[in-house]
Amino acid sequence: MLAIVIEGKELLQTVVASIIAGVGVTFVFSIAIWGAARFADLSRDERPLAAGAAAMLAAFALAATAAAVVIGIVVMTSK
Repeated sequence: MLAIVIEGKELLQTVVASIIAGVGVTFVFSIAIWGAARFADLSRDERPLAAGAAAMLAAFALAATAAAVVIGIVVMTSK
C-alpha cells in the first residue's frame, strides 16, 4: 500500500487560485497607480472634475488591494 503524498486536485486548485489572486491584485494595484498619475496630470491641466474621478478610481483600487491583502491573511490563518 502506497500512501498518497500529494493530492493532485487540491494542488491544482491552489495553483490556479494563487495565479488568479496574484494577477488580480497586481492588476488592481496598477489601476491605483494609473489613477494617481492621471489625477496629477489632470490637476495640472486644471480639469477638476476629471481629476476628482481619477482620484476616486485610485482610492477605490487602493482600498480593493488592501481588502484583498486582508482577506488573504484571514484565509491563510484560518486553515
